[in-house]
Amino acid sequence: MIYTDGACLENPGPGGYGVVLSYGKHKKEFSGGFDFTTNNRMEIMAAIVGLESLQRPCQVKLYSDSRYLVDAITKGWAQKWRNNNWWRNKTEKALNPDLWERLLDLCDKRQVEFTWIKGHAGHTENERCDELATSAAEQEELPEDEGYDPDAISGKIKMTSEGDPCRKCSTPVIKKIPRTKRKENQTYYYEYYLYCPDCKRMYMVEDAKREISTPEELL
Repeated sequence: MIYTDGACLENPGPGGYGVVLSYGKHKKEFSGGFDFTTNNRMEIMAAIVGLESLQRPCQVKLYSDSRYLVDAITKGWAQKWRNNNWWRNKTEKALNPDLWERLLDLCDKRQVEFTWIKGHAGHTENERCDELATSAAEQEELPEDEGYDPDAISGKIKMTSEGDPCRKCSTPVIKKIPRTKRKENQTYYYEYYLYCPDCKRMYMVEDAKREISTPEELL
C-alpha cells in the first residue's frame, strides 16, 4: 500500500510531497520538495515517487486525499488528455502534462488501484504524509521544479466540459443536472452545470443554456 500527499506553502510557492509505503510490518518513507510549484503538482509527484520506488512488479493500492489526482486517473481523464496530445478540449491544453505522462507510464507497467481518502481526518498514514510534505516544503534551498510552467495557468480558465480543472482548487469538475423547478417567467434555463466535488463551486456553461420557446419546456 502507498499513501501520498502534497503540500504548498503558497499556491504556487514552495511545495513538497510525502510518501509512506506499507507492506506487512514494513514501512518506508520518502519526501522532497521544490522552490516554486503547485499543490496539484506535488500530489502527482508523490504518487510518482511512491510507484518509482517499487523494485519489482506488484499489486498496489495507492491512497490520496487529492480528488484532482484520484479522479483524473480513475475516471480516465488523464488518459484522455494524453490521447488528445495533452489538450483538454479544442482550445485549452492540459495542465502538468510532464507529470501525468510519468504517472501514466508507471500505471501501465503496474496494477495500481487509486483510492480517495478524506484528508485531515485522523488517518495515521495520511497525517504522516502531510507532515512529510509540509516539512519538505519548508526546507531551504529547494531545487527548481523545471516542469512547472506558470504561464500555462495564468488568466481565467474557461470552463467548458466535465474534467476541466476547477478555477479555485483545480479538482476536475463533474456534470450535474439542476434540481430546481423552472419559473414561469424564465426565458432560458441551463440543462446542466459543472460542479467541483472538492470545494463545491458551481459553473454555468454556455453550451448548456437552452432558450424556452414553448410552455411545455417549463415542465
